Amino acid sequence: MNYLVVAFCLFFFANALAALYAPIQDCDEVFNYWEPTHYLNHGFGLQTWEYSPEYAIRSWLYIVIHAIPGKLGSMVFSMRSYEFYFVRMMLAAVCAGCETRLFSTISQIVNPRISMIFLLAMVTGPGMFHASVAYLPSSFTMYTSMMGVAAFMDWQGGLKTNQGIMWFGAGATVGWPFSAALIVPFLPDELIYGKLTGKISESVYRILDGIVRTLIVVALQVAVDIFFYHKALFVPWRIVSYNIFSRSSRGPDIFGTEPWHFYIRNLLLNFNIWFLLAVCAGPLLVLQSRTRRQSPMRTPFLRSMILITPFYLWLAIFSAQAHKEERFMYPVYPFLCVNAAITLHTVLHYLGNSDSNNLIGRFSAKIKLVFVTMFVLLTVGVGILRTLGTVTAYAAPLAIYKPIQRPDYADAGGNVCLGKEWYRFPSSYFLPKNMRARFVKSAFDGLLPGQFSEATTGFGFFPTWLVPSGMNDQNIEDPGKYVDIRHCSFLVDSYFPGAEPSMLEPNHVLDTNTWKRLQCTSFLDASQTHFLARIFWIPDWDVIPERYHRKWGRYCLLQRRPSIP
Repeated sequence: MNYLVVAFCLFFFANALAALYAPIQDCDEVFNYWEPTHYLNHGFGLQTWEYSPEYAIRSWLYIVIHAIPGKLGSMVFSMRSYEFYFVRMMLAAVCAGCETRLFSTISQIVNPRISMIFLLAMVTGPGMFHASVAYLPSSFTMYTSMMGVAAFMDWQGGLKTNQGIMWFGAGATVGWPFSAALIVPFLPDELIYGKLTGKISESVYRILDGIVRTLIVVALQVAVDIFFYHKALFVPWRIVSYNIFSRSSRGPDIFGTEPWHFYIRNLLLNFNIWFLLAVCAGPLLVLQSRTRRQSPMRTPFLRSMILITPFYLWLAIFSAQAHKEERFMYPVYPFLCVNAAITLHTVLHYLGNSDSNNLIGRFSAKIKLVFVTMFVLLTVGVGILRTLGTVTAYAAPLAIYKPIQRPDYADAGGNVCLGKEWYRFPSSYFLPKNMRARFVKSAFDGLLPGQFSEATTGFGFFPTWLVPSGMNDQNIEDPGKYVDIRHCSFLVDSYFPGAEPSMLEPNHVLDTNTWKRLQCTSFLDASQTHFLARIFWIPDWDVIPERYHRKWGRYCLLQRRPSIP
């Protein structure tokens, strides 16, 4: 069997597991992407302020790209939750294809062993488990960045700079405009090549060709957004403008800030030892070039440095920003794994030295093999334990909506209300067609999503150009987004023994006179669980000290009991 087929199957297997079991980590994924997609395919959904024509900082082209396979899924499956997983599986396949393309390029151009280590890091890294199938622009730019770097690095059959620019350009326009920074290390390589070979005109032509291809994508994006917003605008610029040039009362910082070391801690959790190896790639390559040791890679020193630079560049740029989120690192996860693979390969090359005059050469091959095997097993094992811990701890929001899919509940309809658990709502794909998600007041005092217009006559195919009421770009609470809890047929709530109830967030789960528990699932009580048990899967065995056992709460779908006259 072709080794690329094997690689694709391994990538897809890991991604498919993520599609089936990965919890949704970011409420933006639901409210800014799953909900608009559900609206296009089923006529209703929750609308955030970003999709109000007044602000328009989300492009509908990205939604349409996912709504098409979603529509195909709706033709095959009667339950919309299956459609949700169908789209996730499509993302898993696309990601696997991009991973295989980069794997192939690394194998053929850089070094086959580096490509194998890259594969191992990608399929076992907890970060990739979530990023591979996340319906987020940062995941989309991760896909396009893999294709872009593969094009820039693959000189077989001639330079492919035009393809590289197109892929990075598509990621920056359709996905996330800030990802354009990732192309910066690669463009000088083309210009240097043109100058050294005397073919600068060919280099300029390739660059212009790539720009033209990107402009075609831009034209398509503008056309789609004109259709939905009923006005001409360039969404990537509006995103940049809001995030960089907004006044202090607006912009990303109003949604929270983190210290400079946030991403270091986050990447250590999501890639453990792979992250430490990735950080060492640059210094190790420089050290090797200074000592004039034989390079363990096929690529020249300069090209190797270009390949590892995007990871450092991205980490530096986003560490300097006050507002930080885990998903902002998604575009460089493959670069992290490439850097880690280069470091480990270089170390293995050094360990392979059999010169008895060298300290490493005095150790036997068996001892080296044991050391390397233990190191790899430890790295992979820690990653798997992290992934298992996340899945088993936080899977409840994707599991509790099954009872209302039964005909006796689905046909009756009603409001499914969300209070303090609003940010864990997995999307309207988990509700029957006669039910709607609604919000009840909780301690959260920011702006919640409203409802897309469900008007079907007189406003065109999709009345997305109508300006909704109660929207703002300053995260100011709108009381109109709430309903009275007495209008809720169902309620999603959680109960943690260590949490104190309040007037705004009472323990509805314990109020058995008002609510009936339709479905309850265990959910990790992070406040009562030891740090190690929060970040890794630790079994509840008697031999393990009690303080390392995970502590659990209950995550429930409740049904209102009939009122007694």
